[in-house]
Amino acid sequence: MIQAGRGFGKTRSGAEAVSHYLHEHPGSRVALVGPTWRDVRDTMVEGESGLLAVMPQAAVSKWNASLGELVLANGSRCFAYAATQPDRLRGPQHHFAWGDEVAAWERPETWDQLLLGLRLGKNPQVVLTTTPKPRKLVRDIIKHPRCTVTKGSTYDNLDNLPPEFAAAVLEAYRGSRLGRQEIEGELLEDVEGALWTLDGISRDRVAAAPELRHVVVAIDPAGGGSDEVGIVAAGRDADGHAYVLADRSGRFHPEQWARRAIGLYHELEADRIVVERNYGGDMVNSTLRAVDTRLQIVEVVASRGKRVRAEPIATAYEQHKVHHVGVFEQLEEQMCTWTPDSGDSPDRMDALVWALTDVMQKGQGAAFMELWKGELAEDQRKREAGEISAPELAQLPRFQTFDRAKPRPGCQHRWLDGLCVHCGGAKELN
Repeated sequence: MIQAGRGFGKTRSGAEAVSHYLHEHPGSRVALVGPTWRDVRDTMVEGESGLLAVMPQAAVSKWNASLGELVLANGSRCFAYAATQPDRLRGPQHHFAWGDEVAAWERPETWDQLLLGLRLGKNPQVVLTTTPKPRKLVRDIIKHPRCTVTKGSTYDNLDNLPPEFAAAVLEAYRGSRLGRQEIEGELLEDVEGALWTLDGISRDRVAAAPELRHVVVAIDPAGGGSDEVGIVAAGRDADGHAYVLADRSGRFHPEQWARRAIGLYHELEADRIVVERNYGGDMVNSTLRAVDTRLQIVEVVASRGKRVRAEPIATAYEQHKVHHVGVFEQLEEQMCTWTPDSGDSPDRMDALVWALTDVMQKGQGAAFMELWKGELAEDQRKREAGEISAPELAQLPRFQTFDRAKPRPGCQHRWLDGLCVHCGGAKELN
């Protein structure tokens, strides 16, 4: 396995390894496996560092892109496979294989099927090239007694990289935990005490979201030591599962982040924008209204600590009820490195928690009604029997789950213990 940072030359190394094997073993069969079919075609075969670029032109007889088959003059053949379709590796046999960006393979069983078909010749081998990520598959492969790991970093190949690329990558990641992965090629381990792990997030990752019934854009304003604005969108389907749709967070001036959030709001045809008013107060609402007066905005107040807000969401991930639509590297980095005792204020993660709290709870009062119907009935019995007072009831843990939000204008409020069961707004803020 070649475990290295961006720009190290992993693709070129993999292509050269395959080219050398094909030259030394006429008539051999080689498997080319990438995260997707397009990755195999555009990077591993046709890319600037791919097979067609490193092999002598006279050695290639035919490349059939539609079939994913590369035929050589010496009778050898290379066959393209996507890691999204492991069953296509059932049956075919190979002498040699090249697997690219193994850390990005959606289905780990692709590796098992590849190994089961690697049974031709006296010494079948596989070369893997990847930027390391803390995936179970990567860790399992590295632990294999017959696996040899070659490590490298972006710095090893700086002389052959465009100055603009080097500057952009190094400036973006230098000195960060993610930089150790993306630049140094270091396999990062899970952070002790973190509420999320990359394995857990990746386990339920999807390529596209189903039809969604409720979509929101959440904004966490810059503040509390952060100079970024968190802008995250999420939605909920008919089965109650949540989908993280976008992360547009970054460092912006007020009008810039407002336009960015509103653009996402219209792009996704969201139902509302959820904003935290702890930092900036009415400024957030006013900034958004200055750009678009037609917005549906719900303000929430962080009356309790991040742990209390984040833990129910982390539990939903553990229950396989939250799915990331694609990869959000910076957001997931914050999620997997933040610990409740760190004292940090991660903007992207905060926006994520606000968005998921809204879509999964369908409004704070409604969520209260749905999640604890049995407990509500028992509470009502105790109140009628005089066993518990309303103030005492309000102090029960389940009543402390939700932050207070301003009631939605125009809602026909129906109050239950200070919360509207329709919009989730707090009567005290009406």
